Formats: sequence, C-alpha cells, structure tokens
Amino acid sequence: MFCEFHKLLFARSIRMVVPYEDQTFNSLRNRCRQNKVLFEDPLFPATDQSLFYQRNHIGNVVWKRPKELCQEPHLFVDGLSAHDLHQGQLGNCWFVAACSTLATRDSLWQKVIPDWQDQEWKNDQPDLYAGIFHFRFWRFGEWADVVIDDRLPTLNGKLVYCHSDDPSEFWSALVEKAYAKTFGCYEALSGGNTADALVDFTGGVSQTICMEDSGAKDQMEKQAELFLRVVKVHERGGLISASIEASGAAEMESRLSNGLVKGHAYAVTAVRHVRLGHGLLAFFKSNKLEMIRLRNPWGSSEWTGPWSDSSAEWKNVSQREREKIGVVVQNDGEFWMTFSDFIANFTHIVLCRLINTSYFSLHKTWEEVTVHSSWRRHDNALMNRAGGCINNKQTFLQNPQFLFDVSKAEDEALVSLQQRDRRASLRQGRGENLAIGFEIHRVEVNRKYRMHAPQQRVANSPYSNARSAFLRVDLKKGRYVIIPTTFEPNLEGDFLLRIFTDVPSHGRELILDQPPHTCWTGLCGFPSLVTQVHVLEGKELGANNTYVTVRCEGRSIRSPVHRQTRTPNFDIKAIFYRKDASRPVVIKAYNREKLCDSFLGELRLSTESGNVNDTLHLQAEGGRLNATLTVVMVTSATLTSI
Repeated sequence: MFCEFHKLLFARSIRMVVPYEDQTFNSLRNRCRQNKVLFEDPLFPATDQSLFYQRNHIGNVVWKRPKELCQEPHLFVDGLSAHDLHQGQLGNCWFVAACSTLATRDSLWQKVIPDWQDQEWKNDQPDLYAGIFHFRFWRFGEWADVVIDDRLPTLNGKLVYCHSDDPSEFWSALVEKAYAKTFGCYEALSGGNTADALVDFTGGVSQTICMEDSGAKDQMEKQAELFLRVVKVHERGGLISASIEASGAAEMESRLSNGLVKGHAYAVTAVRHVRLGHGLLAFFKSNKLEMIRLRNPWGSSEWTGPWSDSSAEWKNVSQREREKIGVVVQNDGEFWMTFSDFIANFTHIVLCRLINTSYFSLHKTWEEVTVHSSWRRHDNALMNRAGGCINNKQTFLQNPQFLFDVSKAEDEALVSLQQRDRRASLRQGRGENLAIGFEIHRVEVNRKYRMHAPQQRVANSPYSNARSAFLRVDLKKGRYVIIPTTFEPNLEGDFLLRIFTDVPSHGRELILDQPPHTCWTGLCGFPSLVTQVHVLEGKELGANNTYVTVRCEGRSIRSPVHRQTRTPNFDIKAIFYRKDASRPVVIKAYNREKLCDSFLGELRLSTESGNVNDTLHLQAEGGRLNATLTVVMVTSATLTSI
C-alpha cells in the first residue's frame, strides 16, 4: 500500500521531465551503441574543470570507468540501502545524508534513478553497454533528466568521492556525479544544505526547525508535539535530516565526547515507539519509548550515550522487538537514541514533506498553486519589483504580490518560497544565496489589484540566506496576499512560490495596480475614486445568526454568518473603484433564517464627507435602532493609494 500510494503521489509530480542541457539519454545511448563507442560527456568532461573551481588541491586524479575498477560492476548489489554509501574527500555530508534517507524509500529513489534495471550492467550482453547513465532531480519546479558518462575520479585506484561499501556497487558515485554536473563541478557540493538536496530528490517542501526556537528543548508538551510531527512526516514517506550547529569554522565536523559530530548532517532513518519489557507482560503494559534512528554519512563515529548499539539499555527490549526495529550492533554509522536525548543534543531538524496532490490517495490531498516570478529593479516605482523587506517602508509593497483565497472557516496553508539555486555561479564568485522571506496579509474579500498600503499582517517567515523559506499557518476564511521579498532592496533574482491548501485557493499573481483602461471605460467612464470599507463588529443586533452585506455602485460583498452571538466580530473588508462620489456606500445587516433571512437594519455612508472611523447606529424601517456597527471607511482620489 505504501509503495502504491507513492506511485500515485509522484504520477502528477513527474509528468513533465525535461532533458538537462538538451541531452536526451535514449538518443545518445543509441548513437553510442550504433558506433560501438563508450559515451564521453562533452558538457562534463573528465578534466579538472569538472572537479574544481580553479585549482586541483587533491593530487593526480585519474578518471576511470567502473570496469577499470572491478571485474563485474553493478548499480546495486543486494538492493539499495542507507548503508551503501560513504562520504569521500568532499565536504558534502549534506548530500550524502540526503542520499541515505532517499535509500530508505523505494518509491523515491526509483524516481531519481529511473528505469534502473535497464541501466544496470548486463554481463551476458556486453555490447549493449554504452558507458552512459541518467538521473532525475527536481530543479526549480520541474524534473530534469541529467545525462552523464561513467568516468569517475580516482586516486591510487580508489574513488575520490562518494562510494559504496561494496567496491563493485556504483549507484552512489554516479548519482553524485550527475548532481555535481548540475552545479558545474564537484567542488560546488562542498558545504550545503540537506534541506535543498531533499527537495531536489523529491519535489517536496522542506522545513528546517530550530530546537531552541520550537520550545522542544525545555517544554515537554512542545517536545511531544514535535515527535508526532516527525512521526507523521516519516510515515507519510517524507525525508528527514538533523544536525548540530557549529559556532564557527573551527568547530565544523568536530567530534564531541558522546560520539556526535558538530556541523555535520545526519540522516534520520527511523522514528517510532519502541516497546519495553519482555513477553506478554510487556505487551499488556504497553510501556513504550519515543525513539529515533540516525545515520552518520561517514559510516562510523556513532552516538555513545544511552541506547547506543551495545549499551545496557537494550536489555530492557525483547529480542523480538529488537529484530523488528532492526537493531544492529556494529560500527556502521547508524544508531538509536531516545527522542529526548535527540532534542537535547541536536540543534536542527529538517522535515521534507511529500505534498500529496493525487485525488486517488487514501491520505489527505492538497491543492497546489505554483507560480514562477522574479525580483527586478526599475526606476518607476509602479514597475519596480525589488522593494526589500518591511523595513523599507517606501518600497516594500513594490515587490511581487500573489493573491489566494481561503474558502473554509479555517484552513491549514503551507507556503514555500524558493530562489533559483546559485551554487552553479560559485565559479564566478556570485554563488551566495539572497536573504529571502515573505509576509502574508489579509486583504479585502474582493481585491483584484495590487496592494498599495499595508493591510492586516497575519503571518511571516523568518529571513535567511537559505535557498528556501517555508511556513505552515492556519488561516481564517478570507482573501490573502503573499509578498515574497529579499531582505535588502534592489536585489534581483528568480523565485518559485508554492501554496498548498485543503481546498482550491485560486492563487495568482497580482499584476495590475488599478482597473485598466478599455474600450468600455471610454463609453461608461473610468473610476475616479477608490474606497475601502472595513466592518469591524456589531453590537446588540437583536439576533443570533447575523451577517452583513456591503454594496457600492452596483457591486456588493457578503460576510460569513456569525452564529450564536449578538456581538459578532465581522472583521470584513471590501474595496470599490468608483465613478460617482455622490452615491452612498450601503451596509445592511441580516439574520439567517430557515426559510427567508430577516432584515435587521442598514447604514448609508456618504463618501463626500470624508473618511469614517466610528461606531454607528443602524437604521430600520421604523427608525433608529440601538444596534450598532463599527466601521472604518477610507476614500481616495488616487487609485493606487490603498
């Protein structure tokens, strides 16, 4: 069931696969077979330029094909496992940790390593081998098929970089080469973010959680919440990594007395409750411990604290339970620890969620909106799209803006902002990520044009120079605008915005600043005023299930029904672009009835008398009511002022 679910999950996400650099695997392989030659990739040659930015600093590298390194090479030996791969002479533990987690999910690695059986060496048909492989990575919103030859860098007859336990197994070295090709050279993989690699392997969205900020380090309730979240991501097929932050370069990959390594990425390979005790008594007592299993990409240097491989604590777990969860006592880099010890020792955890958009799934289906856009400078303020963060008050709203709706009473939204990866530009000295983030503002329920004044900010992501910013937030029914920004103004770059909600959100970019001039505006007139109406609350309405409508020049909006209260908090905004200043804004209050809604009263507000910020009495057919509405109304002759 798990495998079938993820096949469905990826069916939509991998529909469109584009050949990287226009290299098509099948045509290249067929050409090599016809000419009886082994493929040599002209875009990623077997030279130092594919290894380093500038200077060779490891010695005399010899590029060899797998058949020159062993008698019978294979992609996989006895299947694929997290134990297959080890980090070589490259500071890419982040990539190797991501590979380790990928190796635990058959449905995922088979997308990164497509038609792997067809790519495998066939010793009984040696003429079919053409020295060419292809792998797939999710790159900025689409799956890219990356072609490589099988020439690998070696020193003294051994692989320089990522390698498997078995010298005849080459999947990890070949995947690493394909990934390095997308960034220009192997050295570009030195130092990176596991969250990015997890996204590149899955097309999911990654969230980095700081233990300190989450409250899990000192609050048991927060720790329990985090464990449930981690379990949920793991059980839904997501990938997870963890690390211990280093305070500086001197601490990077330094070993602590408990065996853990600072500034180093670990793969999380299991998260579960482990049953304590022996026999039937243990089953009925149901005494369980929250535990997590991690793997060091080095293949060694394990945790030496409680519940380490040979610690006495495992005597409290039955042999059957140990076999069930796969406890292995050997120095293979993989170890268990309690979740509380994990929280106490690790500083960050990365959760890469696989967002299910398949309607055929048994699990929750998300509705996705994906938009590509960019930050671009322009001297004209109305055309500038590089305004910087909210600290830059004069230019903040000049950034790109994206509208989406929440149509349920409350909905969970996931928002991911990803800038185009700059790692490939490191050779030219411009590979640093921009510091990025975003804000979410609740706006008028009928807004169609760009915001020109800040509205109600309901959420924001922290700013960082990571490739992606992520936020999970619960939002009430209404219309919202996301404003992605760089921290500093006047910085340019491309980005991808993804919005996931429970029901369709109709997300789209706001392009226009005001209603456009058309042939109809010449006949019917062009708006000369813009009015924003904000109905805040009602009091003593004389009914329990009330709502309001706001109408202006033939256009109207309606609030949700507020049940079981005579003091409803309407908190609803509308915006109107108007041609006639003499026509009033009419706000009416109703009570929801089974057969026919009853009219309670109305306000008629003149915009000729200026702005309104007051609590006003409703008018009924018989005269004034004690019931009131609190209303804020702003009118401007400048259409780009609200």
